[in-house]
Amino acid sequence: MESGNPTEQLIRNLYPPIEPYSTGFLKVSDVHTIYWEQSGNPDGHPVVFLHGGPGGGTSSSNRRFFDPEFYRIILFDQRGAGKSTPHACLENNTTWDLIDDIEKLREHFKIPEWQVFGGSWGSTLALAYSESHPDKVTGLVLRGIFLLRKKEIDWFYEGGAAAIYPDAWEPFRDLIPEKERESFITAYHGRLNSEDLEIQYAAARAWTKWEMMTAHLLPNDENIKRGDDDYFSLAFARIENHYFVNKGFFPSDSFLLDNVDKIRHINTTIVQGRYDVCCPMMSAWDLHKAFPEADFKVVPNAGHSANEPGIAAELVAANEKLKSLTKKNKP
Repeated sequence: MESGNPTEQLIRNLYPPIEPYSTGFLKVSDVHTIYWEQSGNPDGHPVVFLHGGPGGGTSSSNRRFFDPEFYRIILFDQRGAGKSTPHACLENNTTWDLIDDIEKLREHFKIPEWQVFGGSWGSTLALAYSESHPDKVTGLVLRGIFLLRKKEIDWFYEGGAAAIYPDAWEPFRDLIPEKERESFITAYHGRLNSEDLEIQYAAARAWTKWEMMTAHLLPNDENIKRGDDDYFSLAFARIENHYFVNKGFFPSDSFLLDNVDKIRHINTTIVQGRYDVCCPMMSAWDLHKAFPEADFKVVPNAGHSANEPGIAAELVAANEKLKSLTKKNKP
C-alpha cells in the first residue's frame, strides 16, 4: 500500500559515511547542555535529525539518509542522551523542553527554517515540534510512527507484543515480582529511579534488551548487544520510562492527531514497516487517515528499525523527493 507519486526514479541507496565538519555543545538550561554536529554542505538546505527513544542518542549512520552535497545535516543528542550532559538526567526533561531546545539550536545556527526528519520517538517529537512551529518546517520525513497514546504503550510494555515475542518478553517480565505486574511501566519506574545504581542498571538492561530484540523483522545481534552497554541503557531506559509514565507530557491522548491541521500544508512522507512490533502500523494508519495529504509508504518486509534495507531505501527516497521539491521552489 502506498499513496503519492512513485519513487522508483529517486535515489534509494544510503549515502557513503561522512564525518562532521563541526561539532559543539549548546547550554540550553541551567541543568542541560546538548551535543550537536553538522555534516554535509555548510551552505546546503538545513535538515535536523530527531533521534528515537527518547534517550537513544544519535549515531554516525544517521547522516547517511541525506545527500551531503545538497543538505546541511544537523544531528543533536536530546537532553540526557548520547553526549549531552548530565547523562540520563530527568530533571527539566519534557517534550516541551526538547521543542524549546530545537528552536534554540535553530536560532544558534541562524537558520530561518529547516526540514525535519524523525523516526519512532523522533516521529513523535517531529510532529510535536512541527505542530508548535509550523512556519519553521520546510518538509517532514516520519518513520515508525509513535503517537504516545495509552494503547501504544500498553501494547509494547504491558504484554501485547509478548504474543509475538514471548521469548524476549520473559526476561523483561521476570525482573518484576508478580505482585507488581499490574503496571510494568510503574514497576520499572521505581527501579530506574532507585537510589541503588545496581538496581537501576539491572532494570535498564532488561528494558533496553526487550526493545532491541523486537526492533527488527529479523534479529539483529549488534542491536541486541546495546542492551549490555550500561551507559547507553541507563539513559535509554530512564528517559523512555520517564516520558511514558508522564504520557509524553501531552495534554490529551490524541493531542498529535488533533493538531494535524496545523501541518497539513507541509510536504510530508510517512514510512512504516508492515511488521513493526515496537510501533505497530495502527498508529501510522491513524496518522495517514488524519493526514491523507502526506505520502504514505508501507514497507512490506520490515519491522521497526530505520536500518532495515526497505525502510532505509524509502527514507532516502523521501529525502530525495524533498530535495527535488526544494530545488524546484528555489528562485
